[in-house]
Amino acid sequence: MHPPILETRSEHWPDEAACAARAQAMAEREALRDAFIELQGPLGAGKTTFARHLLRALGASGRIKSPSYAVVEPYELTRGAAWHFDFYRFTDEREWEDAGFRDIFAGPGLKLVEWPQNAGETLPVPDLRMELVPLEDDQRAVQLSAYTERGLELLR
Repeated sequence: MHPPILETRSEHWPDEAACAARAQAMAEREALRDAFIELQGPLGAGKTTFARHLLRALGASGRIKSPSYAVVEPYELTRGAAWHFDFYRFTDEREWEDAGFRDIFAGPGLKLVEWPQNAGETLPVPDLRMELVPLEDDQRAVQLSAYTERGLELLR
């Protein structure tokens, strides 16, 4: 169970450019350096697209792959480390522990997690949860929920 939500905001992204703009604005926040962000939504909601825009805004170069098969893709950025996780294929929350991810989450760096619910209660409390809902065309309804002070900073 997550602790109480400190603040929630709803956004409407009319197109991918709005997604990229949100990622750029978030990348400018110092709080992002060690944040844990959950990316929720159905297949095709834009979770990986947002993660790509955010990693690009943070200076990632080269191909930014979806971690669907590898489960995690690490990045060394000028502002520190980042990890992009995808737990879509997890069928048992013990897989998270068995993979040794506890050490990554206990240390510094940005953690972006798609399909966090598949890791069950093993994950720590996120700083921010983003729920993306696909609408007509390329539009998205996005709800951002802050669970920590760091999450509140990312909402601004």
